[in-house]
Amino acid sequence: MDLQKSGVLAGLLVLLLPLLLPGLFSLLSHASPSAFSEWNVQKPRHLSLVKSASQRETSHEKQSDLWVPLADQGWRPCVESTNAPSALPVKSEGYLQVFLDGGLNQQRMGICDAVAVAKILNATLVIPHFEVNPVWQDSSSFMDIFDVDHFIDVLKNDILIVKELPDEFSWSTREYYATAIRDTRIKMAPVHASANWYLDNVLPVLQSYGIAAISPFSHRLTFDNLPMDIQRLRCKVNFQALVFVPHIRALGDALVSRLRYPSKGAKVLSTDYLGETTDVIDENRARKFVVIHLRFDKDMAAHSACDFGGGKAEKLALAKYRQVIWQGRVLNSQFTDEELRSQGRCPLTPEEIGLLLAALGFDNSTRLYLASHKVYGGKARISTLRKLFPLMEDKKSLASSEERTQIKGKASLLAAVDYYVGLHSDIFISASPGNMHNALVSVSG
Repeated sequence: MDLQKSGVLAGLLVLLLPLLLPGLFSLLSHASPSAFSEWNVQKPRHLSLVKSASQRETSHEKQSDLWVPLADQGWRPCVESTNAPSALPVKSEGYLQVFLDGGLNQQRMGICDAVAVAKILNATLVIPHFEVNPVWQDSSSFMDIFDVDHFIDVLKNDILIVKELPDEFSWSTREYYATAIRDTRIKMAPVHASANWYLDNVLPVLQSYGIAAISPFSHRLTFDNLPMDIQRLRCKVNFQALVFVPHIRALGDALVSRLRYPSKGAKVLSTDYLGETTDVIDENRARKFVVIHLRFDKDMAAHSACDFGGGKAEKLALAKYRQVIWQGRVLNSQFTDEELRSQGRCPLTPEEIGLLLAALGFDNSTRLYLASHKVYGGKARISTLRKLFPLMEDKKSLASSEERTQIKGKASLLAAVDYYVGLHSDIFISASPGNMHNALVSVSG
């Protein structure tokens, strides 16, 4: 009886095997790279340098020099102006809508451009709409991130701003423009378009329909040959009008305070893998800290087309991710890894940023704050950096789960907290140039 059952089962297996194998292979191809080998602990790629850096000693004099602010080289804040704000025109040309994509800091730059374009066109700006990013899947709106009333109040003498369209234009929505070609949508605004381009191509639409919607609107205004008052207005938006909502500022202040005063008079338990503790620190003496913007999420790693030492599984996983997100439109993939690195197109890995900090003179007593969304490779990838700099913190280590409730799972709000902490740091270092890097370097300068 058992033999008969076994024979029947074997026969069924033979019949079903051709049907099951494709699904099984598909399952393995999906699961194996990302769930297993891709996230394995990798040995340091620069082992000798890591060993040397872990044994380094920095003199007190060198440490002091590291924290000295750079000379301003004659630069002054761009928002300073001796001229009184100009009076608003009696009549607006119409309503200007912009649809912003990208991450938080790309959207921030888009907001600055939108205000400038509204000024150029004498238009009433509708609070910008944030697209849902296909990578981060964050639906946070302008009002979820920025203090909208403060934004309107600071700019009230520069342009007219409304939170939403009046009823007569309520049809002008993102869904409306997604279904067909519309006369009120400007789709072909060139990157870094001039002021004259907007006057020639958008102003007529405003005058004809009373509304114009620009999408996409990312890096769509030039930095060259603009009137000085428009440039100053751009700066005013970035450095005065855009203020985070209270709960983001409150959490940011708490994190900065915990970085400045980590011990409150007690022994600091170091996260060093040796389990050592530091000396008692005066709770009234503020500590200095470095913010590292580690742009090493899976999206950034895949977009760079570089090799990060994770072996075949990692290469396959990144290639697949690249194909899904950008359908093969990563031009960097035509170069070898050596060529990409020599051209500066590869973001620094956590290990490499640790070696850079050590080369600059920072030692294992340096307090770091890690500004990052999700580090590709997780704890395994970041382990070498943490061994070199055991006093490394991030949002999760500094704040309780209750404190992080309002920002949990929201990439834009998480980035806003990192931006805020970076703004109040002593030193800010980015592993790769980008929008957050540009914004923070300019405001810090």
